[in-house]
Amino acid sequence: MSSELGLLFRRRRTWALLAALAAVPVLMGVAVAVTSGPPSGAGPAFLDQVAGNGLFLAVAAVFVCTPFFLPLTVSVVAGDSIAGEAAHGTLRYLLTAPVRRAGLLAVKFAAAVVFCLVAALVVAGVGVLTGLILFGTGPLVLPSGTTITTAETLGRIGLTTLYAALSLTGLAAIGLFVSTLTDVPVGAMAAAVVLTIVAQILGSLPQLEWLHPWLFTRHWMDFADLLRVPILWESFQENALVQAGYVAVFGTLAYGRFASKDVLS
Repeated sequence: MSSELGLLFRRRRTWALLAALAAVPVLMGVAVAVTSGPPSGAGPAFLDQVAGNGLFLAVAAVFVCTPFFLPLTVSVVAGDSIAGEAAHGTLRYLLTAPVRRAGLLAVKFAAAVVFCLVAALVVAGVGVLTGLILFGTGPLVLPSGTTITTAETLGRIGLTTLYAALSLTGLAAIGLFVSTLTDVPVGAMAAAVVLTIVAQILGSLPQLEWLHPWLFTRHWMDFADLLRVPILWESFQENALVQAGYVAVFGTLAYGRFASKDVLS
């Protein structure tokens, strides 16, 4: 596991993806500071409250990055996990060692999950630092009207970050499965991104309401429930169940494909 994480975080591409994510809250903060903030209720959720409390920038950045930027980076990492090794000819050498294919898949998926958490932490962490530098902080007024302390605010931001990372685990499993289907990593990455976009489009169509509970993107934007008093845990639990289902299904499919895949010829 440590060698896999070392390989992942030694790649320039990984750091380029994280740098791109870090740029989002910085650009948002600068835009709000320069323009004195958007009108109340305008722009992305929570953005109109950033000027009053810089810590809100972390939540606003997670909200902006969740639909596309975070899934894009996870799709790149997960899509490259097996297909990248096959394309570079290193997969056959990995499997000549006494390593079971199931174990290799598990390590690849675990590394992708770690990246999900790191990516979400980068967005939220840079958002916190940028917000503090540009706007400062103080007691935070939640959308429900309740005021909480700075320490409690940081706790809520931590929960939001964990929620965003959890939301991406199903996509990581999908990307891993697609990665076992091809030796072209770009194709696997693109397929994972396309599936994410399709799922979000389907989730926006009221005619397909019967399908919405089964989409892995269904609860991605529900982390606002973590900013209520008391916290509403239902969305967190439902999201966890959906993501666990996708991990189980696509993890099984990935193993079924990878176990029978000829990578040694």
